[in-house]
Amino acid sequence: MPRSVNHVASRAKRKRILGLTRGYFGARKNVWTVAKNTWEKGLTYAYRDRKAKKRNFRALWIQRINAAARLEGLNYSQFMGRIHKAGIEINRKVLADLAMNAPEVFKTIVEKVK
Repeated sequence: MPRSVNHVASRAKRKRILGLTRGYFGARKNVWTVAKNTWEKGLTYAYRDRKAKKRNFRALWIQRINAAARLEGLNYSQFMGRIHKAGIEINRKVLADLAMNAPEVFKTIVEKVK
């Protein structure tokens, strides 16, 4: 009995992955093994960088809060210590947004914790 191979499914799988690698440079877009390896590695980068993105944004928020707090005579550490002691529950994302887009509101928060 001849060997039965599901060419339809295997071709569809290759076509799908080659479609996902459209726009890549050189052999990464049209050579099956290279494209598959590139696509798989791209998935690991995507997973890793979804975690790194959160760290990067937190660091950005801290830098913005620090810059705004220094204009008011406090550094980041002192400001966050006093804000916690005052019982003001506001996260870094909102504080950074206030520091950038509503400096007068941020200034009132600083005055309240001083």
